[in-house]
Amino acid sequence: MVKIATIGGGSSYTPELMEGFIKRYDELPITEIWLVDVEEGKEKQEIVGAMAQRMWDASPYDVKVHLTLDREEALKDADFVTTQFRVGQLNARIKDERIPFSYGILGQETNGPGGIFKAFRTIPIILEIVEDMKRLCPNAWLINFANPAGMVTEAVLRYGKWEKVIGLCNLPVMLRMGEAALLETSEDELIYKFAGINHFHWHKVADKKGNDLTMEVINRLYDENTTLPKNIFDIPFFKEQLEAMKMLPCGYHNYYYRFDEMLAHGLEEYKTIGTRAEQVYTLEKSLFDLYRNPELNYKPKELEERGGAHYSDAACETIASIYSNKNTELVVSTRNNGAVPDLPTDCAVEVTANVGAAGARAVAFGHLPTAERGWLHVMKAMELLTIEAAVTGNYGTALQAFIINPLIPSGERAKNVLNELLLAHKKHLPQFADTIARLEKEGVQIKDEKVRQLCQ
Repeated sequence: MVKIATIGGGSSYTPELMEGFIKRYDELPITEIWLVDVEEGKEKQEIVGAMAQRMWDASPYDVKVHLTLDREEALKDADFVTTQFRVGQLNARIKDERIPFSYGILGQETNGPGGIFKAFRTIPIILEIVEDMKRLCPNAWLINFANPAGMVTEAVLRYGKWEKVIGLCNLPVMLRMGEAALLETSEDELIYKFAGINHFHWHKVADKKGNDLTMEVINRLYDENTTLPKNIFDIPFFKEQLEAMKMLPCGYHNYYYRFDEMLAHGLEEYKTIGTRAEQVYTLEKSLFDLYRNPELNYKPKELEERGGAHYSDAACETIASIYSNKNTELVVSTRNNGAVPDLPTDCAVEVTANVGAAGARAVAFGHLPTAERGWLHVMKAMELLTIEAAVTGNYGTALQAFIINPLIPSGERAKNVLNELLLAHKKHLPQFADTIARLEKEGVQIKDEKVRQLCQ
């Protein structure tokens, strides 16, 4: 008898999660699912909750979906807690993207200033959830796919002191599926080794005889790239660079390896059709219009356009693997423990791991080449500074995180973006209350008109 509590249950991704649980019911006999949300998300929670129940009613299984705004009620005696919440809803993401673009700086959900501020809002809440879990479900596993997933996992390990946590992302699932298709084979016939941090990892591919196929995948990628999620603009990597590193980067490396082109594309959308967040806002509205249909009892194909396709394959397979001790090979964020020797053993990394009843046992990758090792050191330092600032509310530490971030030009522009984002997210950043009060007293203003309207 398995109880699952999902924090952020009103998410448009919840039907994907239900589909994954239904598919795995024989090895994960769920009896009740609790979808938790906040007052601002109540309407979406009710819509998606009703659809989730229809999905279970259409299955052969008797599972009750409970809806609540009381987190403690949902957490009581839970076996697994999944987190997929977005503090501030999509309006917060719009602010994260428009304010940087207004200064000619990349605005993106999990990279650059947007990723830092999403962490500032998310980490205090995840640490509150962990404290609740210590009281209400001390034996439960926390399965997190709230972004930035790597930093959230790191915060739970470092500040929450909670070991039973695994962070997940759909990107490795899509990479594996896409590359298997490129090689005209199945995933089961391939061996993958991933190493890095969430949204900043590399991997290699081999066949079951141990023959390295990485270079063959690289060559085929320039014939047909099928591995990028919908939310990443497709600009090919420089082939010579991949040939030199002899590894495959993830799609989010586009923001670092092809920065000029990605920034130009983002600025063009900002000035015309709107940022990705604004596009998602429209897409999500249409999704919930579909979800309202009382006849709909399956995940609609339109959800794949949202950018998070197949994440249930990671989330539900992880939970089933822990419950049934399957020792499945998955790509997860977990404690390093030497798998990536270029990073401290106690930090969180995203790596290939065998997942079973004892959690994730990371597969050793070995040292990364010079360039990738350098990138990884900078990005992990940025993550640790971001997490520290999220916990302490220290303005200087937040500024350090901004200045070390490769996507943020140092100088007054960076500081202006930091200040405006602090003002824009005042409601959800109590740890920065003193700094925000100072900025308001100094007369700092938000210059993007649409963001000013969202703040009213």
